[in-house]
Amino acid sequence: MPTYDYRCAACGHAFEHFQSISSRPLRKCPGCGKTRLERLIGAGGGLLFKGSGFYVTDYRPSSWHDAAKKDAPAPGPADGAAGPAGAKPGASPTPGSRGGRKGGPEGGGARAPGSSPPAARPKKARP
Repeated sequence: MPTYDYRCAACGHAFEHFQSISSRPLRKCPGCGKTRLERLIGAGGGLLFKGSGFYVTDYRPSSWHDAAKKDAPAPGPADGAAGPAGAKPGASPTPGSRGGRKGGPEGGGARAPGSSPPAARPKKARP
């Protein structure tokens, strides 16, 4: 059964009422007692998807999970010498690097201190 929103045109009292779809709309305001109630158009009740079974990944076959385990990268050394999470072995962060961004069309890699930025390319003329 849906919950309907009502508002009184006389006193402005607004409330919700739980009633059947086939029930007639309420007429009398519980606040002022006048018969000036209007049923409002509401957004309706939201759905709550709680628990498992709502996503495609919940129904994957066990063969898919077995293949995913085989494709997973091997864990790093157990002594913690791997460095920060996601870092490549042997790679060290450079000063001036941009949060894992490697270069780009601007050539935005790390520069030596005191060096000037790369020269801008001239724009091509359109025909």
